[in-house]
Amino acid sequence: MSTTPTVDARTLVRWRAAVFAIFTASGLSIATWASRVPAIKQTLGVDNIQVGMMLLGAGIASIVGLSLASVVLARFGARKGMLGAMLLFAVGVAVIGVGTDIAQSYALVVTGLVLFGMGNGAVDVMMNVEGAAIEKQLNKTILPLFHAFFSFGTVIGAGLGVAAVAAGLDVLAHTAVIAVSIVVLAFVSIANVPARAAAMDPDAADAPAEPKTAWRERLHIALSAWREPRTYALGVVMLGMAFAEGGANDWLALGMVEGHGADQALGAAGLAVFSISMTVVRVAGGPLVDRFGRVATLRVLAVTAATGLLLFILAPSVPLVFVGAALWGAGISLGFPLGMSAAADDPEKAAARVSAAAAIGYIAFLCGPPILGIISERVGLLNTLYVLVVLIVASGLASRAARPLPGAHVGEGHRRSH
Repeated sequence: MSTTPTVDARTLVRWRAAVFAIFTASGLSIATWASRVPAIKQTLGVDNIQVGMMLLGAGIASIVGLSLASVVLARFGARKGMLGAMLLFAVGVAVIGVGTDIAQSYALVVTGLVLFGMGNGAVDVMMNVEGAAIEKQLNKTILPLFHAFFSFGTVIGAGLGVAAVAAGLDVLAHTAVIAVSIVVLAFVSIANVPARAAAMDPDAADAPAEPKTAWRERLHIALSAWREPRTYALGVVMLGMAFAEGGANDWLALGMVEGHGADQALGAAGLAVFSISMTVVRVAGGPLVDRFGRVATLRVLAVTAATGLLLFILAPSVPLVFVGAALWGAGISLGFPLGMSAAADDPEKAAARVSAAAAIGYIAFLCGPPILGIISERVGLLNTLYVLVVLIVASGLASRAARPLPGAHVGEGHRRSH
């Protein structure tokens, strides 16, 4: 089994900080879109089905980005690959603003979401492979902390969304500021990612183009991930949690506005509570996983998420809705990072397995938005969220697949969960 080459302490610190920043930028972009969904819907004059179809475009593009990520890593390396993906989703954020307030064009907003989705899908695989490589350098669970920085980004994005709504800032001005910020973060962070850092084969991540035989071997590794039952089980774990996280990002604010009679500012605040709760658990998640193991942690959090969602749906008052949002965020916090970590147990096949498992998880973003939008037009948005409860239960039942592979270099809790 391959191991990731050791780097010196100073390089490791800079590398880790850079990947923290990349996770943050991704979260910032997603929360920027999510916090302005009500305003975009109102400006364009569309219904929930049309909002769902917008998100379908982003979901399809995300799958494409995920599918191409391992090839991009192998061909261009982690640094160029992540930089290109970040610039792509920054442009997408800007186009969403232009489509909303200048062109008032549904098609242009969808175009922005396609760029946004493709860039985020690609960078998702790359940054998680990088995070898994750093995790193995430290020999302890740290991917939840990386995902906490994604959540920091969503908290910042949701907070800025609240401020933008309160200040009467239009979507264009808001997204333009965020897009420029992401571009700056991209160049600064990529400058601190070491060359040749973690890819499908860590020793060749930033290497030049290779002979056809090497490319055939890489293709074989990529395809082999789809023949492993564990890949599909991890995909179920990640699908349930990704669906519930994406459901919050896309529908929580609107659910509070349309389902509980809150105003737009309270809707954005509800998303902020969800994001803060998710972030807190991700910060504390590494030591918890090292203490109790992946499987036990995932099962407890699945119960927490299902409880929070039911409270969010059924709560008779807005304060209880916020409690439900907090439990919802806490419960789904570690499903995706631990699924990624489990998929990356073998560094040699990390990119292929992460890409395959994440692609299954991202079906949530592909199928979820139109399904939820269509159902909500018939039974109401809050009743539609019961779909998420069912998927969270399925995720908890599949969590046994997250047990580490024999010989994986992981923390103490992972060894206990064999």
